[in-house]
Amino acid sequence: MRVAVISLGGSLIFQDSINYNYLKSLKNLLLKHSKKTKFVIISGGGKPARIYMEPLTKEGLSQKEVCLTGIRITRLNARFLHKFFGKNPASNIPKSLKDVKSILQKNNIVFCGSLRYKPDNTSDGTAAEIASYLGTDFINLTNVDGLFTKDPRKFKDARFISKISFSDFMKMADFAYKPGQHFVLDQSAARIIKKDRIKTVIMNGYDLKNFENFLNNKRFVGTVIS
Repeated sequence: MRVAVISLGGSLIFQDSINYNYLKSLKNLLLKHSKKTKFVIISGGGKPARIYMEPLTKEGLSQKEVCLTGIRITRLNARFLHKFFGKNPASNIPKSLKDVKSILQKNNIVFCGSLRYKPDNTSDGTAAEIASYLGTDFINLTNVDGLFTKDPRKFKDARFISKISFSDFMKMADFAYKPGQHFVLDQSAARIIKKDRIKTVIMNGYDLKNFENFLNNKRFVGTVIS
């Protein structure tokens, strides 16, 4: 059975409150397609993680301590999604690559947050690592249509990039890491997909029709890194 590893951006889970209507639609879509595709969903931390992390950074805590707080938020989001999708509340959220593979053997949808602390790493890095471990493609669902030359939310002249090589993407991602940073993929993920040549697709997670087109191998809007 096909396996899809998906990094679900925290902004899709939570804005000023839980994005209930969106998550309900996403749930229906994934359950529909889970008959033919197994999904590993890695949840980001989003706004709640930044709310907790920013004051810790101001207080001078180490990057590791700040990031560990963010990791706990991603795991909380994973636990929430696990329950939201009607999964057995008693079953475990993976804490290792081995756990992911083991739980996936018995379930068609698996939720997890960041697995462990690694420097310069977010939940995207975890998703890329899982995709590499499982030998499958990597889909990043975020709040923009894909990769742009600049942040499209700030710059009107930002140009959309539909295709890019691993090496060229690594050059764009090669900047100083900051906990809670805003970029379509973190530096760790960029290094993993380049090293292991993992085909990666970045698309707007809010456009579920577009996402379904991708799942059905139809034409879609997004950035392909290959």
